Amino acid sequence: MTTARVVVGGAVLDQGRLLAARRSAPPELAGRWELPGGKVEPGETPQQALVRELREELGVEVEPLERIPGEWPLRPPYVLHVWTAGLLAGDPRPLQDHDELRWLGPAEVHDVPWLDQDRPAVAEALRRLEEQQR
Repeated sequence: MTTARVVVGGAVLDQGRLLAARRSAPPELAGRWELPGGKVEPGETPQQALVRELREELGVEVEPLERIPGEWPLRPPYVLHVWTAGLLAGDPRPLQDHDELRWLGPAEVHDVPWLDQDRPAVAEALRRLEEQQR
């Protein structure tokens, strides 16, 4: 039995908005939207991987806050874990794997075609955004 490898996604929240990233590759995912992130490398915690991946992919510094409950299957042996994260520094730019970024307010979250595996975490991130605005 193959041990699952974790891919960490970041539900980056800032000023009542969620950051969405449009995939540019691979071809089967291009044009769909996701919570940015990447693979956890050996010796890294998921939080460390999230900080590293968002620095590499978007040029920003984030603070991982809390894990969104759940685990979503990707292509074997990968599974997706999602963390909320606060933006500490930088203006997100699509440096790797993405060709567009958008900050989405609660009313806009469903305006983009999310990757299927990201949808449950996006729904939970939206719930958290709405709670922040109460």
